[in-house]
Parts: sequence; structure tokens; C-alpha cells
Amino acid sequence: MMFRLRVKIFYVYIIISFVFSVYLFYLISKYSFEKFINYHRHVRSNKFPDRPRIPQIVGHYVGVGTVGNLSKDFMNTNNFDPIPGVGEHGDPVVIQAKDLLKMQQLFQINRYNLLASDRIALNRSLPDVRKPKCVSKLYPAKLPTTSIIIVFHNEAWSVLLRTVWSVINRSPKGLVREILLVDDASDRRFLKHELDNYVQKLPLSVTILRLNKREGLVAARLLGARMATGDTLTFLDAHCECSPGWLEPLLARVQENPKKVVCPVIDIISDDNFSYIKSFEFHWGAFNWPLHFRWYTLSDEELAERRKDTTTPFRTPAMAGGLFTIDRKYFFDIGAYDERLKIWGGDNLEMSFRVWQCGGEVEIAPCSHVGHLFRKSSPYTFPGGVSGILNENLARVALVWMDDWAKFFFKFNKGTEEFKSLNVSNRLALKRGLNCKSFDWYLRQVWPQNFFPAPNKFFGRIQPIDLTSTFDYQEYLTLMKKINLIIKNLNPELKWKFLIKYLTENVKRIGDSMKAAKHSPYCLHKPKTNTAINQPYGQAYLQKCSLLINVLDEQFVIDDYGRVMTDEGICLDSFRKTSIDGEEIVEGVRKIKMVTCGSQKPNQRWVYETDTYHLKNIGDGTECLERSATLTREDGEDKYELFLGPCDVRNELQKWMLFPVAWK
Repeated sequence: MMFRLRVKIFYVYIIISFVFSVYLFYLISKYSFEKFINYHRHVRSNKFPDRPRIPQIVGHYVGVGTVGNLSKDFMNTNNFDPIPGVGEHGDPVVIQAKDLLKMQQLFQINRYNLLASDRIALNRSLPDVRKPKCVSKLYPAKLPTTSIIIVFHNEAWSVLLRTVWSVINRSPKGLVREILLVDDASDRRFLKHELDNYVQKLPLSVTILRLNKREGLVAARLLGARMATGDTLTFLDAHCECSPGWLEPLLARVQENPKKVVCPVIDIISDDNFSYIKSFEFHWGAFNWPLHFRWYTLSDEELAERRKDTTTPFRTPAMAGGLFTIDRKYFFDIGAYDERLKIWGGDNLEMSFRVWQCGGEVEIAPCSHVGHLFRKSSPYTFPGGVSGILNENLARVALVWMDDWAKFFFKFNKGTEEFKSLNVSNRLALKRGLNCKSFDWYLRQVWPQNFFPAPNKFFGRIQPIDLTSTFDYQEYLTLMKKINLIIKNLNPELKWKFLIKYLTENVKRIGDSMKAAKHSPYCLHKPKTNTAINQPYGQAYLQKCSLLINVLDEQFVIDDYGRVMTDEGICLDSFRKTSIDGEEIVEGVRKIKMVTCGSQKPNQRWVYETDTYHLKNIGDGTECLERSATLTREDGEDKYELFLGPCDVRNELQKWMLFPVAWK
């Protein structure tokens, strides 16, 4: 009897051990897999620098995390306990299996691996990721001084002070006048007296300024700027690490021209393991249709110019906003910040538009590298709600700086219309006083590669002409016959110029003729975002059109060069597979993709034949856009595939309608 009992206990022990081992293996595998994916994303970014690879979190709010059931005492405990050698040279921190549960608990507090951070020394070493020419570049012996302004709210002790120590250790002596830490009403105990006492012992002047209530980034930065005494102001986020040689390129450029606002290259500090990952130097900042900040690849022409001297700062249409240097006097002359911007969001675009449109320039210095801790979600609270604050801030930016394009922003972005009547009179007065240029000038001169609608571009839907549907295409076909008489023998660019003007003039006429449709047709759709590159990318499909005309995923822009583009800077591409040697691989069917726009890519040039309703690819000259004869089912939706086929006037699957939509 006793023997049987022991056998049962033994088997129970074996089962429990097995279950625990499987769970432990799952945790380790999940963590290792994330590290593996992050590593390979980094490798891909170095191998394929022609596409944006930098995470978009710097300028785009991605959601609130949760701290679960953690107690206040747990969240207020400073667990900083560095282990010698851990994380040195920017290496990843490996957490042992026995500590994975604790790691996951601590992760909830700041939405990064706090256990890993607390094991890294505050003054850890980092690799010198600069190019050799940057390392050997000489700067003037006398450079302007700077005041470093760092705003924080409930930041982790180790992360905040590692930011401070990286400034102290990697800035030439005498250039940093002071470090101003601005506390936006943190409630962590260790960020009060303990922090006050700590900074008094630092080898550089560090002052803590505190806001009594949560006012947000703009109010906190303005407080720091007003207290600063340096020749320049350098703004950093509270979760950064400055790498070797970071400061001199910024100060030297501002010294050359005080109207230049200069940003470093923003490298990546992993939120999973705190490894330091070098970013590709030659991306520039811009924004998408909902006004969220994005990194985009430099134009082909700009890249060719950059290769002549890889150390020279280059222009960027917009800054990420967290990290930049500006002349202190110029900062206030140009209007500082819009004080009515709340908590977070929109300040980077407001500053970028204002600087560019009012006579300044925004640049990125490729020889300056600062690591930024990128998170997949935010731990911060937004008094008043996230979407409301973000939409109100962006509405202020649009109303002041975007002219007619403000109408586009309000028309196509849900939740913004209630802010169309905000009082922005003081900023409009500033704009007039500074004699600032228009947003049209900004798009044409600063960012000519933009994918925004304009009076000289087609904007609207692209859908197949299906004569069996309830849509009345007759009005459209009649209009095409009329314009065909004018543009039939013109070159592609002139064809587009006339066609775009003609379609724009007949937006209402075409729209009214189709209101009697009893069902929704199919439209070309923007592909879903590819998580590996934070950009829509992939196979082009037709999907059911929305009954609403103002759905952004269904809208496309066509310029007179013949590029069919949409939000996020992706273009319709007659994709060709090539071998390693660059030779084209012959395929049975050439499927159409949406990929990053390139100004000189013939695969992305199209011409619309108004007599046959074909969209012909200029790269081939003999092949046209065609949809599949049957629907496919993917992600729970019916879709038509798109491919290139020999142009054939009898092929009904190659007939297309350009449905113009009023964008303002």
C-alpha cells in the first residue's frame, strides 16, 4: 500500500515538473525569439538601407500600457543594483530564467525591461558608431556653450541618470553650461529628495526644476528654456544615451548659422534588453496624412548628394522632436513653443513647420549619434484622454501652419472636426509678424517628394470599370471621350497634367452620376502595415469600397510623372524579381505590389489611356494593370489580385476608372 502511494506521489511530481518546465521553456523561448527578431530587423536595416527601418515611436503615440496590480510600494522602490560588466559597450542584457517573472512584473512600470536597466552601470561604455570620416572630422576650437534640458515624468532612476551621465562623460569639457532636469509632476518617491541629493554631487551643474501639476512636455521645456543660460539649448528625452562625439557636430552647425535647428541621428536602445543598435544615418523625418511623425528614405537625388560627403548635415522636412539643438536667442525669436499644446504630441511638427516656413532650416547631423529607448507602448497617463489631447494639438498645428491642407486633415481624420474652431489667433499673429511662407511653399520647396494631395495632382479612388454593376459609368465614359480628343497624342506627363485638371474640375459631376449605385464596388486599397518596417508594404489588392467617400485607405494621389502613390509614401509598382546579380527573373505572372516610392523608378510610372481606360506601365510600354477574374479570400475579406498583362482593348479586366474626390 505504501509502495503504491509512493509511486503515485512520484508520478504527480513528474507531471508537475514537466508542466513547470514547459512553461519555463515558453517564457525563455518567447524572450529569446523577441531578441532574435529584433536582431534580424537590425541586420536587415543595415543590409537594405533603401527602406525606412527606424521605429516610429519617437513622434507617434502608440498606446497606453498597463501596470496591472502592482502596488504603490512596488512602483516606488528603486531597485538599481548594477552588476560589473553587464551591458558594457552597449551589449544586450541577458536575464536568467529564474528572474523572468520578476522581469515581467517590472516591465509593466515603465514599459521597458527595468530589471535589465537596473543591472547596467550609470556610466556604461558605448560603441563609437560614427563613420571613420566623422571620427577624424575637426571642429572649431571655440564652440558655443549649451544648456541641456531633459524633461521627465516618473522615469526609472537608472534610465534617467544614465542619460545624465552620458552627457557628462561624452561632452567636451566647458561646452555644457548646465543640465536642467524638469520634473513634470512625477509621483515616484525616489525622484524627489533622493534625486535632489544625488545631483548635488555630480561633476557638472545639474538643476532640478519642478512643475506642481502635470502640464506636459511643452510647458516643461519652456520652463527649462527660460531658466537656461547657455548660448544654445539642447533638448533630450529622459531615456537617451549620448554616444562618443555627439555634441560637437550639433554646436558647430548652429555656430555656422543660428537659424539652423540640428538633430542627431537617433539610434535605438532596445526596450527588451537595452542593447545599443546603430540606425541608418540617411533617413529624414516627415509625416503621414493623419500627421503622425515618420522616418522616410532620402530621395535618390539626396542620397547621391550625401555620398559626396557623408559628414555634412542634411535637410529634413520634420524633426522627431525629442532631440535637437537650437540657438537660445533664435528659439525665442522664432516663437519658442505654442504654449497651448497640451501634455504631448504635435510639438515636433509645429516647430518644424514654423522653422521652415519662417526662414530657418531643420537638419540632421550624420556625425552625431544619440541612442533613444524605443517602447512599443507608453506608460504615461494623459489627463483628459489620449485621443482628445492628440487631436486638439494636431488641430492647432494644422489651423496655424497648413492653410488649405488643414481642410484635408479635418475632412479625412476622425475625431478632429470638433477642433476646427480653436482660437489660434496669437499664433497666426506670430506667423504674420515673422512673414512666414505658405504650406504650399513648404511642400514644393522643402519636401517635393511628398505624397500629399495638391491642386496639380489627382486625388481619389482607383476602381475597375464594371459595366455589369449598378454604377452608371456613362457620364465618366463620356467625359473621357471628350478629353481624349485633346490629349490623345501628347507625351505621358502632358497627358497627366491635362487629365488631372479635367478630373478635378468634374469632381461633383462624376460623383453625382454614381450616387444611384445599389452596392459598393471594389477599390484599390493601401496594404496593411508591415510590422517589420512600420510601413504599409506588400501585394496590391482590390477590396470592397466603403460607403463613405472619406476613407483614407482608399485614396490615392497621382502626380504628372505618373506615380500612383498613397499615404506613407508607397507607390504602385510593377514589381520585378531579380537575381543576386541584378538580372530580371522571368515570371509567369507579374503581380503588382505597393512599395516605397522612388523618384526614378520606371516600374512606378503609369499612364492612363483615355480611349481604352487602361493604366499602362511606362516601364514596359506594352503591359497594363489587370485584375484577377475571380475573388480570393484573405484575412476574412474578398479581394481581387492585381498583376500586369499584355494590353488588350478587348480585356474588360484591364479597364479602370479614376474616381476624383474633393480633398479640401
